[in-house]
Amino acid sequence: MPHHINDNESNTEELAEGSRSILLNIASQLTKGMDLHRVTLPTFVLEPRSMLERITDFMAHPEFILPISDINDDTQRFIAVVKWFLSGWHIKPKGVKKPFNPVLGEFFRCRYNYQDGTEAFYIAEQVSHHPPASAYFYTCPQHQVVITGDLKPKSRFYGNSVASLMQGTINFILPSRHNELYQVKMPNMYARGVLFGTMTLELGDSSTVRCASSDLICEMDFQTKGFFSGQPNSVVGKIKRESTQEILYEISGQWSGELFIKKYTPPEKSSISELLSLTKKSAKEEERPDLMVDVRDYAKYPLLVPEHQEQKESRRLWAKLTEGLLANNQDMATDEKTKVEDEERALRKERKANNIEWKPRFFDVDGDDYKFKGMDKLDFNNPQAICQELSALYQ
Repeated sequence: MPHHINDNESNTEELAEGSRSILLNIASQLTKGMDLHRVTLPTFVLEPRSMLERITDFMAHPEFILPISDINDDTQRFIAVVKWFLSGWHIKPKGVKKPFNPVLGEFFRCRYNYQDGTEAFYIAEQVSHHPPASAYFYTCPQHQVVITGDLKPKSRFYGNSVASLMQGTINFILPSRHNELYQVKMPNMYARGVLFGTMTLELGDSSTVRCASSDLICEMDFQTKGFFSGQPNSVVGKIKRESTQEILYEISGQWSGELFIKKYTPPEKSSISELLSLTKKSAKEEERPDLMVDVRDYAKYPLLVPEHQEQKESRRLWAKLTEGLLANNQDMATDEKTKVEDEERALRKERKANNIEWKPRFFDVDGDDYKFKGMDKLDFNNPQAICQELSALYQ
């Protein structure tokens, strides 16, 4: 099943007149601030993959994930988690596109075979339809890393822009360090120029990475470009001791390109900043000590999906829609998208008529969150046993 993702640093798209007219017609039926979850959008705004697969963008760079548990210094380890989080945003389709909205019970699973002989596993499931919620789980047992979380996006219409409010939490866990937990809150996404002007995709608003056991927090501001000035894709942030609010490091740059970090020095003390020496760096980063990462230098690591897909697996479920999009056949794409959605509505109606409660297959409800089934039974003192157990999910 084909799959194409391209980098497009400008995040822009010029809509054809016919496409713009369709959006104007939809907008005429909306009110400002309206929730768009139940609004049927045209297929030309879609990228050819499900949101459940798009989440894997944050697992795309193992060179940032795998070494973290081996970093002994608390602050350096925290910075490495921040670097990992900031490296996941530059992977995107050409133009301004959104992934497919997963249907209830849809799931995406894949695994990674790393160059050092270790392996990792990922699985995500759509665990709620109204309101929409996706739960996901990733682990590389040999490197003692677990990433879990949920994504509960809310879409809003704001006239010439549409916002995707990225609610939910990423939990980055290090089992070998007494389950040290890093909790991440994401920025929001905005599509500007929906009705007039050039369509542009931006990240905006605040985001945080927090580790309570280390008393560290990184507060970031993803800055949208001004109408007349400003640098696109900008992000600035500060790493602090949370209890005292003491600033330790400052971060700046572009999430689509170069990101810089420097040790904070109060202006009255010195005008010279002590630059931070991180762990393993590229040649470019060695030449420029303040360069935390240039995300453009890192390719997306290939993921492996099962050859035989179940009916509710993302790539099989949306295969015909994806085919239509890649062929630029919007009529076919629309028909195939409608077929999947109609089938899902029929299933919901059938469950309701028979008083059947739907339950997730791979995740358990844990308060307001979701936990991967069997998570508490995984013995990270025996990574090979975990790999064998999880491999059974990918047969």
